[in-house]
Amino acid sequence: MEEKNNSIIPVIILGCFFFIFGFVTWLNGTLIPYLKIACELNTQQSLLVAFAFYISYFVMALPSSWVLQKIGFKKGMMLGLFVMAAGALIFIPAAQSRTYELFLTGLFVIGTGLSLLQTASNPYITIVGPIESAAKRISVMGICSKIAGVLAPIILGAIILSDADILTSKLANMNHADRIIQLNELSSRVIQPYTFMAIALAVLALLVNFSPLPEIEAKEESISLDRNEKRTSVFQFPNLVFGAIGIFVCVGVEVISGDTIGIYGQSQGIPLSEAKIYTSFTLSAMVIGYIIGILTIPKFLSQQKALAYSAISGVLFSALILFTKGYTSVFFVALLGLSNALMWPAIWPLGIDGLGKFTKTASAILIMGIAGGAFLPQLYGKLADSSLGHQWAYVILFPCYFYILWYATKGFQIRTWQKNE
Repeated sequence: MEEKNNSIIPVIILGCFFFIFGFVTWLNGTLIPYLKIACELNTQQSLLVAFAFYISYFVMALPSSWVLQKIGFKKGMMLGLFVMAAGALIFIPAAQSRTYELFLTGLFVIGTGLSLLQTASNPYITIVGPIESAAKRISVMGICSKIAGVLAPIILGAIILSDADILTSKLANMNHADRIIQLNELSSRVIQPYTFMAIALAVLALLVNFSPLPEIEAKEESISLDRNEKRTSVFQFPNLVFGAIGIFVCVGVEVISGDTIGIYGQSQGIPLSEAKIYTSFTLSAMVIGYIIGILTIPKFLSQQKALAYSAISGVLFSALILFTKGYTSVFFVALLGLSNALMWPAIWPLGIDGLGKFTKTASAILIMGIAGGAFLPQLYGKLADSSLGHQWAYVILFPCYFYILWYATKGFQIRTWQKNE
C-alpha cells in the first residue's frame, strides 16, 4: 500500500506536466491560421509553425537524454520549463516586428524545453507500473494533455482571432499603408498571452525544485535481460527501430488532424470564426479515445489490438474525409482524434519492451520520432497548395495508418535482426 501511495504523487505531478505539454503544443492549431493572416503566408508556409515546433524534438532528444544523465530528472524538468519560458518571451519581439522567422525561433525554443520534459516523463510513466498496463497509464496522461489541448485553441482563439472573419474581409479591401497598420495590430495580440505564459512557466519551474518528485533510480534502467548482454546498441532492437518509425507517422497524423482542421474548414467554406476552434474538436475526440483505453486496456483489450483497431479506424475515417463535403468531411477529420488517441500509448511500451539497460537511450530515440509532426504536415501543406487541393492532400494519411497496422500485427514482435542473435 505504501509503495502504491509513493507512486501516486509522482503520477499526479506528471499529470500536471502533461497538461502543460498539451496546452502549449495545441496552441499551434490556432497560431497557424493566425500567423497565416498576420504574416501573409500560404498554407505550406503557415505549417512551418508545426515544423519549427516538432523538429526541435528530433534535434534535441539525444542532447536532452545527455542533460538528464548529468543533472537528473528533477533539475532537467526545471530546466525544460525555464527554456519554454524563454521561448515564450521570444514571441514579444517577434510580434513587435511581425517577423515570421522570429516566431518560428520562439516555437523551436519552446519545443526544445518540451523535448527535455518529455524525455524525462515518458519513460517514468512507463516503468512506474507493470509494462502490460503502461498504455493505460499513458492514456491517463493523455487525457491531462488533451483536455489542455481542447482549452488552448478556445482561449487563444478568443484573444487573437475574436474578429477573424471581419478582419479578413477588411484586409482584402485596405490600401497598403492601412493594411500594414492593421496587420501590426493583429501581430501584437500575442504579446499579452505569451508574456503570461512565460511567467507561469518560470513559476512552475521554481515549484518543481520543491516538489516531492523522486529521481528515477539508475538500477531501474540498468536491468538487462540475458539475451541483451551481447547487444551494444539500441539499434540492435527491431521493435524499437520500427517503433520509432511508428511514433514518426503517429505524431505526423496526429498533428495533421489537429493543426490542419482549421484551414481545411476554411477551404470547405466554413467561416474562420468557427474554424479557429476546430482543433478542440479533434482533441475532444482524442480524450474520448483515451477514456476508452483506460476502461479497456489491458482487461478487455491488449495494447497490440488497441493499436490495430486504431489504425483500421484511421483508414476508414481518412476515406470518408475524401468522399464527403463541408461540415461532414471536417467532422471526419476531427474523428481522426479518436483513431490517434491510443497509438502513442500503445507504441511507446511496445517499442521499449525488453530493452533493459538501453531504456533511457531508447526513450530518446522514440522522442526523436516526434519529428513526424514537423515533416508530414509540411507534405500536407505542399499537396494542399498544389492542384490536388486541401481535401485530397489527406491521402498522405493512408500509408501512415497502414504502417501502424503492420507494426501492431507484426512489427513489434520482431526482436532480432538475425535468427542467431
